[in-house]
Amino acid sequence: MDRFLLICLAGALGTGTRYLVSVWAAERFGASFPYGTLLVNLGGCFAIGFVMHVALNVAAFSPTLRLAITAGFLGGLTTYSSFNYETTKLLLDGSYGLAAWNFAATAGGGFAAGLGGLALGRAAIG
Repeated sequence: MDRFLLICLAGALGTGTRYLVSVWAAERFGASFPYGTLLVNLGGCFAIGFVMHVALNVAAFSPTLRLAITAGFLGGLTTYSSFNYETTKLLLDGSYGLAAWNFAATAGGGFAAGLGGLALGRAAIG
């Protein structure tokens, strides 16, 4: 039960972080494009690559901590469902170029960010 509660708490922190990043991004870059969603998805993809590599290769990294960070915090932070909705809305609004850019940047950028996190994890601990 402690593991479950820790994952829930971490998820709440991730959700709060996602909200704050989205508010900041809308104020900084404008609300015509879902910059906040893009930022948290790319950051989350990078972070999960790094955390999983480190967690699976460092004995002191407990399975509970790994789950709290990945399933909890990063699960609350990343917003793939929001990405799907926002891209669909851009399409329905006739913003085909922005929809395509959002899809390509999130899918391609997320893949690249995940590889980057994995590479950093490998560089940090071998």
